[in-house]
Amino acid sequence: MNVTFACPRCEETGTAQIAIGAAAMACPKCRADVPAADGAWSEGALRRCLICGSPDLFVRKDFPQRLGLAIVVIGFAASCVTWFYYWTYLTFAILFATAFVDMALYLIVGESLVCYRCHAEYRAVGSIDQHGPFSLETHERYRQQAARLAQVRRVSGATTGEVPAGGEPAAR
Repeated sequence: MNVTFACPRCEETGTAQIAIGAAAMACPKCRADVPAADGAWSEGALRRCLICGSPDLFVRKDFPQRLGLAIVVIGFAASCVTWFYYWTYLTFAILFATAFVDMALYLIVGESLVCYRCHAEYRAVGSIDQHGPFSLETHERYRQQAARLAQVRRVSGATTGEVPAGGEPAAR
């Protein structure tokens, strides 16, 4: 299985190959051992995120969203040019070709498993069908939780006199 994650120690993003059921993995950047979260594996299937232990994982297409957007934008721009010159058949041919390329890529590209909390990505996971698709409600819950924790860190940094991420010392 291939895991892309942000190391809890060095906070660098790296990719590691691990065996199913592994108890730990090594960060490719700092070489620190990252232990698998308790209860992450159950009967050889991934039930929780290995990095943060969150049970909330979702399935998505393992395709770069920027590339997909670029394909659509290029097809739209080309069809606008042909439409400007009244080349109607070529305009629709470009739009249909763009839709066909998008559909073909959707069918060819595999799926990955992503953690809502830490955004770790798991590829070549055998138990991917046990997890559901993206849920905006669950995503928003984790986004709000992260925002509240960041606010608490800023407030606690202001009371202790630490320099926040903006670089200016906090006023008392």
